[in-house]
Amino acid sequence: MTRFDVIGVGANSLDQVYVLPRYPSPDGQSKLPILSHRLSPGGQVATTLSTCAAMGLRTAYVGTTGNDEAGRLIRAALDERGVNLRYVVTRVGANPFAVILLDERHGERIVLWRREAELALAPADVPPDVIRDARLVHVDDVDEATAIHAASIARAAGIPVTSDIEKVTTRTTELVEAVSIPIFAQGVPEALTGEVDQERALRALRRPHHALLVMTLGGEGSVLLDGNRVHRAPAFPVTVADTTGAGDVFRGALIVGLLRGDAPEAILRFANAAAALSCTRLGAIGGVPGLEEADQLASGPR
Repeated sequence: MTRFDVIGVGANSLDQVYVLPRYPSPDGQSKLPILSHRLSPGGQVATTLSTCAAMGLRTAYVGTTGNDEAGRLIRAALDERGVNLRYVVTRVGANPFAVILLDERHGERIVLWRREAELALAPADVPPDVIRDARLVHVDDVDEATAIHAASIARAAGIPVTSDIEKVTTRTTELVEAVSIPIFAQGVPEALTGEVDQERALRALRRPHHALLVMTLGGEGSVLLDGNRVHRAPAFPVTVADTTGAGDVFRGALIVGLLRGDAPEAILRFANAAAALSCTRLGAIGGVPGLEEADQLASGPR
């Protein structure tokens, strides 16, 4: 039996969230009151692992944190949620952070982020034996060389690798080919292939070792390519408070569905349900739902 269900390799962030009555505008409406302010733990892999842990999976985090108060808060938040921190590297420097401007009217946000160079996660920071001791490995696209390295170790050991791919760089194609289940943000497959049609874009990216290819579509739901079959699942209608971390919660719930052997259509619906629930709450990690409530929403009326 492996020690962990999921090993996550990648980023975390301490979010500084400012709730505004609307977005600032340069046309004379640039001065706005701050309705509320809070510190909120988050980050791509940190939020995905927190989702997996909240839904009963054994998780461990491979990433870097700063030796400042922000780093301490991130470690505390992950530890509180049961994420194993044995493989976290703490470095001298400021922890990655984001300033999030949240529009109170509809929960949409603008994210401004910063990460010091000394907080980069290097391939040497990834213990190969830990990667091989998991049922599934999840990587993001923040430190691409390290993500590709971790994915290559896992795939060589026959371990599935999911990914969070939100942007296009010179190494994105290499990262897509390194993993076994690429999960794309909306627009990335089109940018990589030049195909406007979502299905054609996913088919163009598919490689023989890809078990599934997935794309999140925000308020439109998500789409999944399984062999030659395409599955679509609409988003659940909810009252949105904060969309921060919804994509990361989606990926965590998708991993849960994969590891419990759900059918592709059920995986999408469950992941959409978890993401929708997270949008009704404030914060990334703070918005993570539990297994029962996500299952309940997913099993409701279609």
